[in-house]
Amino acid sequence: MIEVKQLIKKFGDNTVLAGINFHVNQGEVVAIIGPSGSGKSTLLRCLNLLEKPQSGIITIGDVVLNAKHYSRQDEHHLRHQSAMVFQHYNLFKNKTALANITEALVVAQKWGKKEAHQEGLRLLEQVGLLAQANQYPITLSGGQQQRVAIARALAVKPKVLLFDEPTSALDPEKVHEVLQVIHKLANNNTTMVIVTHEMEFAKQVADRVIFMAEGHIVEEGSAIDVLERPKQPQTQRFLRQLSETIEFEI
Repeated sequence: MIEVKQLIKKFGDNTVLAGINFHVNQGEVVAIIGPSGSGKSTLLRCLNLLEKPQSGIITIGDVVLNAKHYSRQDEHHLRHQSAMVFQHYNLFKNKTALANITEALVVAQKWGKKEAHQEGLRLLEQVGLLAQANQYPITLSGGQQQRVAIARALAVKPKVLLFDEPTSALDPEKVHEVLQVIHKLANNNTTMVIVTHEMEFAKQVADRVIFMAEGHIVEEGSAIDVLERPKQPQTQRFLRQLSETIEFEI
């Protein structure tokens, strides 16, 4: 469903992605982990051109884009293959949960209002929020807002869902709400790429884990292999640092 070849992204003289190659199969859930500054979120944002790479080939579904030479139409086609779920939800504060979902259907995809309304209610039911359809984001918990954001992403029927740290802004007890929705999507054969710093979350939802450091893919494999039996020293150090207890002297 996704194939990336020799993807390079620089910010000035700083190379953030140094010739990345990876693939994601249809229906697969892939988690990308790594230290801050490793290029995880930049890689995700390059997949829908929120960040413009300098070079490389990006394929999603049957759309192929050469990052060196592409038209506005090519960009449009690639962006329509995926939908992004952001760390901080990015909901319209002045619109209800239902209106947040129907907005893209009515404005961008030219659905009729009645049809969009019915689809919005169906998606809210899918993420367990039908009763909150007419509530505004300020009245919803973080977990509920993120589930509205997922429903909004699903509304455009993407071939791929991209999640950028979907649980990092949530209270720990709310993480399971989002986890359950992602599990349900995985069971429905939804292709997903999830950037996360939460290893337990990655272990529970991902078929495969990619560990990145300094703009390179250092290691990849099943979630259990990478997170519990890492082969590369960089991966081992990263996971060890996460598990170490920090001691304070006062």
